Amino acid sequence: MTASDPKADLHRYLNFARDALLWKLEGLSEYDIRRPLTPTGTNLLGLVKHVAACEIAYFGDTFGRPFEQTFPWMAEDAEPNADMWATADESRAEILGLYERVRAHSDATISALTLESPGRVPHWAAGRDEVTLHRILIHLIAETQRHAGHADIVRELIDGATGLRVDAHNLPSGDPAWWSEYRERLEKTAREAQ
Repeated sequence: MTASDPKADLHRYLNFARDALLWKLEGLSEYDIRRPLTPTGTNLLGLVKHVAACEIAYFGDTFGRPFEQTFPWMAEDAEPNADMWATADESRAEILGLYERVRAHSDATISALTLESPGRVPHWAAGRDEVTLHRILIHLIAETQRHAGHADIVRELIDGATGLRVDAHNLPSGDPAWWSEYRERLEKTAREAQ
């Protein structure tokens, strides 16, 4: 068995989640990446913007390493969910560029600190707000994977694309007829279980 580097392992899993989230936008139109496909408005570009905001807060503010820029959509008095969608003035390139810069800033924090390095999450309740880089890495892996899962569903609703990566759909092989029959079987089972 090869030796493990826990910080490198956690960082690698964070990057897997980040990359999975980003590929969900590939090949789609401006409309499709902004389209709200759930009753709560979940959309692909908004998920990337939100995860960028999370990294700014958790890998920046938490460890006294503020990001180079502030945003009105992250202010305490911002409109609710302002970080969950992109305005017409915020381009795909702008949001993806922001996420790239945020990732670099977060990666610098991860590289500079040890897993035991202390931090404080300003928006968490007293008594729970003292953290370590280890805890924040786990928190951001979970947060990013959660939103990558949302992106999986939204992308499937748009054009049927599924999976962790473009080359790894993680689903059984099946043509459209097989998937239709499979879905109908699940629908029938759900109705029978009522």
